[in-house]
Amino acid sequence: MHARSFLSDNAAPVHDKVMEALVNCNRGHEPAYGEDKISQRMQHLFREQFGTVSTFLMLTGTAANVVALQSVVSSVEAVICADSAHLHLDECGAPEKFIGCKILTAKTTQGKLSAESVLALLQDGEDVHRSKPTVLSLAQPTEWGTVYTPQELSRLSELCRQRGLWLHMDGARLANAAAALNLTLGEASFECGVDLLSLGGTKNGLMGAEAIVIRDQNLASRTAAYRKQAMQLASKMRYVAAQFTAYFEDQLWRQLATHANKMAALLANELKAIPEVVMAMPVESNAVFARIPRGWIAPLQAKFLFSVWDEKQSIVRWMTAYDTRVADVHAFVSAIKSVSAEQRD
Repeated sequence: MHARSFLSDNAAPVHDKVMEALVNCNRGHEPAYGEDKISQRMQHLFREQFGTVSTFLMLTGTAANVVALQSVVSSVEAVICADSAHLHLDECGAPEKFIGCKILTAKTTQGKLSAESVLALLQDGEDVHRSKPTVLSLAQPTEWGTVYTPQELSRLSELCRQRGLWLHMDGARLANAAAALNLTLGEASFECGVDLLSLGGTKNGLMGAEAIVIRDQNLASRTAAYRKQAMQLASKMRYVAAQFTAYFEDQLWRQLATHANKMAALLANELKAIPEVVMAMPVESNAVFARIPRGWIAPLQAKFLFSVWDEKQSIVRWMTAYDTRVADVHAFVSAIKSVSAEQRD
């Protein structure tokens, strides 16, 4: 029996208010495929958050990324993303399989793309022998838990405008970034120049609920068709829509993300008392990346679940979630101190 997990915010249960919304929508008959009243309400709430947008509910984050990108890139073109991007490392080649496009990776600093790293992958003129980049995809927060500032996003957006690229945001944890920046979801994405957003909910208290949000209405019909082709148009879509209505009501998304971020900050602060634990990245969202002695990993994992992020450098990832308690953090830090003492002896 393991204690509370620090493996991933995916491990947390569905929030009670979200589960209540699911129960409440489970009454009577409703039109299928998103034509129901709950889905219509959900579309309205997305427009309140993001402005004039089209929203397409999805069941997985990988599908959201692939279908969003498929709307703006063809098989003879390329997507530029970070060398640490989920799109590149953790989606089992889904973009390459379902779009047929090429993935070009740019070097990053603390997980963040820079204008210089992107420019290094852009060529001048046409070359029939090479895939032409047409979209830049970035994650907010990054895979290393760091958060782009609005200024950094705006600079990348301006580069995209200058070079004719679409800007896609993988916002699997956008709520955590927006909460950290004290911005709305729209201010943290479209108002920084983003064109297409893959918005995650599953990591912040929802259950199999993701979305593609697009500002350019000319893309909407293409995205709708690609969603159907990708087998992501669920007949009982109201059960996904109901989760997002609860998510946006009274800014539940911000409440949950803010708490997860605070727990990560608490963990990072408590770890300062343990000299062998070295922060590998700034703690800016709900992820703590630390370098620890290799011999500590196995005994710690016997008590708490977490990921070894970089085995060669002995870097681990400790994730907090909306339901992480202060007592969980203290228990985890106590376990680390205990392992530290045992290793010294």
